[in-house]
Amino acid sequence: MHLPTRRTLGMAAVLATLGLAGVAVAAPASAQARAEVQAEADLFARVNGKPISRREFSTAYSNHVRQQFYHREVAEERLAAARQEVADRLIDRILLLEEAERRGVAADQAKLDEVISGYERRYAASPMWQQNRESMLPGLRNQLADQNRLEQLERRVREIADPSTDEARAFYEANPNLFTEPEKLHLHTILLKVDPSSPKAVWDAAREEAARIVARLRGGADFAETARLHSNDRSAGEGGDMGYLHLGMLPEALQARIDQLQTGAVGDPIDVLEGVGIFRIDERVTARKREFADVAGRARDLLKREKAETAWKQFLAGLRQTASITVFEPASK
Repeated sequence: MHLPTRRTLGMAAVLATLGLAGVAVAAPASAQARAEVQAEADLFARVNGKPISRREFSTAYSNHVRQQFYHREVAEERLAAARQEVADRLIDRILLLEEAERRGVAADQAKLDEVISGYERRYAASPMWQQNRESMLPGLRNQLADQNRLEQLERRVREIADPSTDEARAFYEANPNLFTEPEKLHLHTILLKVDPSSPKAVWDAAREEAARIVARLRGGADFAETARLHSNDRSAGEGGDMGYLHLGMLPEALQARIDQLQTGAVGDPIDVLEGVGIFRIDERVTARKREFADVAGRARDLLKREKAETAWKQFLAGLRQTASITVFEPASK
């Protein structure tokens, strides 16, 4: 569904919206006719005859942008994607509520009472709540009822039978990356901390000290004891032991340098974000695909989740396929 570029909706656009483009139309003869034209101009979309106002879209879009981007500068293509997402959500909501009605999905009144009681307790001391409570509660209850019905409908659609062992095994074989333990390294380090904003002389001094430490380590000095004496890394208390780090846990440039080290060898000093680091690889553990017997439960759960998501997407597509959906110009940002 393509959302046109935002612009002021003139009379020509109104006529196009009403299906009257190119037709000579006299000015509305009555206030009612003018009101009808204005009401149509204020529409963002119509779904199976039900309107979505431009104001409703604009409010939903503004809330979405605030939640997703926190007032940051955002590229227009991402904003366009956000507008599409909000439009789809509003359209799907109407279609889903209609389907819930068709299926006779009733709201769980006990759940609604529980939620409203929570509001009552939370705002018991609020003068505004007490003053507007009676006028607010009917609308609030209706909104909660609709949401409850939508949640029930989604649960029903996503309710998928547990995959068989053969299905889980086929999923396991088709997705080896999901069941492979990545390569990992057992590292020791000594970090000489340097503030990133420090002058060159400070960095040079740290590099010189690191070179002296490397020379002592290569001459037989104990790495763990040296780390306890000189390292500013949090691993210093453990003798510089960083434990096992999976591939991808280290910055890419640092990983490339460490990959060149031989197991058991102390590497040359490396500039890192926090200062100058010295590293030793104690063990390399290659990537390993786990046996199916060890991950059968995970394979079954992942496949079930995937099938439920597919069922939901197909369900939404089916509702749209039989629906009458007309999208006019989007509301202003």
